[in-house]
Amino acid sequence: MNLSSTVSPHLPFLRRFSRALTGSQHSGDSYVAAVLDSIIADPACLKSATDIRVSLYRQYCRIWQSVSFNMKSNEIADPFGGRAHQTMAPISPKAREAFLLSGVEGFGVDDIGLILDCSAEQVELLLAESAASFASQAATDVLVIEDEPIIAMDIEDILQSLGHRITGIARTENQALELAAREPPGLILADIQLADGSSGLDAVTKILQRFSVPVIFITAFPESVLTGERPEPAFLISKPYLPGMVKAVISQALLTHVESRAAA
Repeated sequence: MNLSSTVSPHLPFLRRFSRALTGSQHSGDSYVAAVLDSIIADPACLKSATDIRVSLYRQYCRIWQSVSFNMKSNEIADPFGGRAHQTMAPISPKAREAFLLSGVEGFGVDDIGLILDCSAEQVELLLAESAASFASQAATDVLVIEDEPIIAMDIEDILQSLGHRITGIARTENQALELAAREPPGLILADIQLADGSSGLDAVTKILQRFSVPVIFITAFPESVLTGERPEPAFLISKPYLPGMVKAVISQALLTHVESRAAA
């Protein structure tokens, strides 16, 4: 199997991680492109690896820690997340990486240590730092756009466990627009394919024309969303999901939004 076919299956998920880390489609994809360029320039950085996925994320984190694509003042706006993430003050860069590697990408402590070049004990400290930072977040009002009742109830339970309040659960695009107009949300969690064949993407796009609010999309087919052919979400959760993943992405989305407003 050649290097391209070895790496390709992991790219949609590396793009998901990159967007969650930077808070922007543009910045996130710029980093992934830089990783691919580095692999083309030096294929040996992955060819000798026993775990391609770990090595791919390791190469990504090395580049992210040394290059600042997403810190420029002329950053392209992210249609699904407001202005891009610009300041790391509330949580250190490595703690943010460790948090997302664990909560979103599902890596264990040992693998995170390999990716970030630190010991298991250091990883535990980074995860504790991130947990303390995210635990201090203020609660917000959340609009859930989800047509599957069981999943909607599960998401509602997760949000309530974090102290957030649900303003409503919409099963269709029209319901979502009505609920948002009635009570503007501070966060949106949206499925992409809705009950009546309408689109969660379309619903969110229309809501964002009126309100600046962070958005998290939930889908059973993340690869179909991360195609590079249209504006895409910075924050994406795959179905089936673990509660820890949902909590991690919610915390990161809210933190990124607060930071971007502070930097405005």
